[in-house]
Amino acid sequence: MKQTKPDSLDALSERLLDFARARDWEQFQSPKNLSMALAGEAGELLEHFQWLTEAQSADLSPEKRRAVAHELADIFSYLLRLAERLDIDLIAATHDKITLNEARYPADKVRGDARRAAEYDT
Repeated sequence: MKQTKPDSLDALSERLLDFARARDWEQFQSPKNLSMALAGEAGELLEHFQWLTEAQSADLSPEKRRAVAHELADIFSYLLRLAERLDIDLIAATHDKITLNEARYPADKVRGDARRAAEYDT
């Protein structure tokens, strides 16, 4: 087993894997099931913001903030499990995606404009 820092993504992924193995849950954590669970948890996160104004969504009560933090943790956990099951390095994939987005959305062309890439004049 490789040595990881206790606060690293790898260490957290290992802890989630150990949690699943201790409960014999790996059999249920296929990429399909994990992606569906991820979508479900994202929906639960949305419920916390559904009827709030922009201002209310930025100023959550401590109780609501804790509930949102737990939903984010659920999302992050399923995302890490899915990446582990598919052998995807999330940090490398994110750097790659940022590079692609830098090309698709040049700062000097899109600054202050939130349209999708296909909506910009080429």
